[in-house]
Amino acid sequence: HQYISNIAAEVAGYTGVAKQIIDLAVFGVAQNRSYRRLADFTDTVGNRVSGSHNLDRAIKYMYSAMTKDGLDVHLEPVKIPHWVRGKESAEMIVPRAKNLAILGLGSSVGTPPDGIQAEVLVVKSFEELKQRASDAEGKIVVFNQPFVSYGETVAYREYGASEAAKVGAVATLIRSITPLSINSPHTGWQDYQEGVKQIPTACITIEDAELMWRIAQRGQKIVVKLTMGARTLPDVDSFNTVAEIKGWQHPEQVVLLSGHLDSWDVGQGAMDDGGGAMISWEALSLIKDLGLRPRRTLRTVLWTAEEQGGIGAQQYYNFHKGNLSNFDLIMESDMGTFTPVALQFSGSDAAKKIMEEVVKLLAPINTTKLEGGAEGTDIALWMKAGVPGASLHVENSRYFWFHHTEGDTMTVQDPGDMNLCSALWAVVAYVVADLEDMLPR
Repeated sequence: HQYISNIAAEVAGYTGVAKQIIDLAVFGVAQNRSYRRLADFTDTVGNRVSGSHNLDRAIKYMYSAMTKDGLDVHLEPVKIPHWVRGKESAEMIVPRAKNLAILGLGSSVGTPPDGIQAEVLVVKSFEELKQRASDAEGKIVVFNQPFVSYGETVAYREYGASEAAKVGAVATLIRSITPLSINSPHTGWQDYQEGVKQIPTACITIEDAELMWRIAQRGQKIVVKLTMGARTLPDVDSFNTVAEIKGWQHPEQVVLLSGHLDSWDVGQGAMDDGGGAMISWEALSLIKDLGLRPRRTLRTVLWTAEEQGGIGAQQYYNFHKGNLSNFDLIMESDMGTFTPVALQFSGSDAAKKIMEEVVKLLAPINTTKLEGGAEGTDIALWMKAGVPGASLHVENSRYFWFHHTEGDTMTVQDPGDMNLCSALWAVVAYVVADLEDMLPR
């Protein structure tokens, strides 16, 4: 109890500095800066899928911008996948002609040049596919699974192709993983299972999945023609982009903030994850602008090739895991930078007690809640290895409306929300990096 009250007193000592950081971000000269930075970045670079020239441009842009901002910046080389969408289209031919809006899924193979024309089998679940396995041979399987949650329903996007291939399907069209649609398809990565025939796979809209489901329910035959020019090229060289404020007392100990720099090849990647990348840079800017220097090093990492399964982060982890004990806290923002609600934290009970005190410093912006279950593809390995992790919980009900679509643009971002996210991110990172002791494991 003595220990906790000492910690509480130590953390409360940061009330003034937390208020300075918040004032600068929300009302001061840094107001709307993270939003302006994001707008300039996405307007200049555009989307930036793994392996693309645009992703190289994005890395050069951020290296130069963060260097100009007065931070210590360096690049760490990694190898990343290079999948190319190519031209793609789909149309229903029977019972009537209708164009189908599609987005091919990352890692998918293409069709033959003249496409695949086949009868359709519509199912609502993997269970139903198993029950109707004898009907699937030579067909295009359409999955019309209901949206439960992203975490649960994404299995259809990830494994739909291999599950359908096992029962003889020639291609799959999968209802987009979203609760809301205005005839908008959503892309994403998919995984072929070892030893299973690789068939072309794309997402279709909720509207078209439901349309084909209704037609099939009436016992009518459906024929679709699918053409996809997708292909996978050899891996390419890329970089994780790293910016630091070195700690004055324990420079080898690190509080890491992060977002990913790559995006899909549709939309502008403003929300996923331009916002998370920008607030992770902005947090360091705020601290530097106030002339603050914590005991430990603050390190912002902008990951490459997250969308392909955390490829850049995996290699970063492999390279740095020998130094595990020096990582104090590892943070990622990859669920949008809408209005912040809470900090999500994973760590020991003792560390949780400390973090509960730290979030009290966010009273001026009304985000004093600490929740469990930090999440982030890029930080998962660290948390599994016992390093405390944190992520940003925002009002993200809208996130999956725009996720991996042409609709992920600056228009979904709000400067006021980004100010609040930047303030939260900066206060948490700075205070944890400056406390006498590292968070207990």
